[in-house]
Amino acid sequence: MNRFKDKLEKINIRQCMAFAVLVVLIIVTYLFLDKLLCLKSEHGIRQSKDMYAQPRNTIDVVFMGSSHIHCDVNTALLWEKYGIASYDYSAAEQPLWITYYYLKEICKYQDPKLIVIDVYTPARHKEDHMLNYLDENLLGVRFSVNKIGMMLSDCETDTIWDYFPSMTRYHSRYWGIHKYDWEYALMSRKDRAAFKGYTPYYVVDPQEEPVLSQDNSGGITIKSEIYLQRIIEYCDKHDIELFLMVSPYVTTDEDELVYNRIHEIADMYGLEFNSTNYFYSEMDLNFEEDFNDHSHLNYRGSCKFSDYLGSEIKQMYDIPDRRGDKRWESWDRHAEEIKANAIAAGFHEE
Repeated sequence: MNRFKDKLEKINIRQCMAFAVLVVLIIVTYLFLDKLLCLKSEHGIRQSKDMYAQPRNTIDVVFMGSSHIHCDVNTALLWEKYGIASYDYSAAEQPLWITYYYLKEICKYQDPKLIVIDVYTPARHKEDHMLNYLDENLLGVRFSVNKIGMMLSDCETDTIWDYFPSMTRYHSRYWGIHKYDWEYALMSRKDRAAFKGYTPYYVVDPQEEPVLSQDNSGGITIKSEIYLQRIIEYCDKHDIELFLMVSPYVTTDEDELVYNRIHEIADMYGLEFNSTNYFYSEMDLNFEEDFNDHSHLNYRGSCKFSDYLGSEIKQMYDIPDRRGDKRWESWDRHAEEIKANAIAAGFHEE
């Protein structure tokens, strides 16, 4: 009888072990397929995904907002010239309600000293649901209670299940896998850490410099203003400095109407605000050479703007110079990669 019990126990143990191994294999397979098949756009998705690969508590300055951030804010130049350890944590056409949840997400993993938010989207887009850009804004973010809040803030009720789980958006990509999908799936966490969100353009598209005359304020939606206040209150509660700004682009008086209102809000809370479209000459910005399109700078323009922005940040805030510290070596690798890409594109003078 005892022998029979022993055999049953051994069989049960083996079955449990086999089941455990099967579960682990299923999880590992799912995670690998998710990494292989996931969309890997560098206009929001990689900015989110690779934030998780950054060494803990090494990002001092977080740049947030729309594509104006990751196309215009040159994190490599900020590192090389000012020693600023920064990250472009942004996504295409990101509204302030998504920015609010992004802010909460990055603060789970980093302890930033300064948050810089570009406020282009509330000026240009008035919709409560930015459905055309949800993939860029949602798919790179890990599932959590915070992500549920993010989805509820921007998804219409009947579209939430189109984005949960994330694989529902790309599960059928089996026949559309490219070389880069395999490269990214096999990329180490250390290699991913060298990506700091910056996604430069290498096109020259001459633009006409805008002439501005807007003195009035208004035009911001109630939802945008509510979430701007939430962002301000969150930063204040967590002792994080907040800097609101507008990156250079071919702006309009209608946009400036909103920026004037945001400037009023910033003044109410004692925050810095800079609509840099009034400082083209200080940046030495050339509208014939420094733009990729009417809304984004090219690599050359991003260098000029980021130099100006870095100088402003160093003057206004106590941001340490991290150059030479081994914990921040990923920024050295980042700068080397950006320089190599710019040289290959003919946009960098050695």
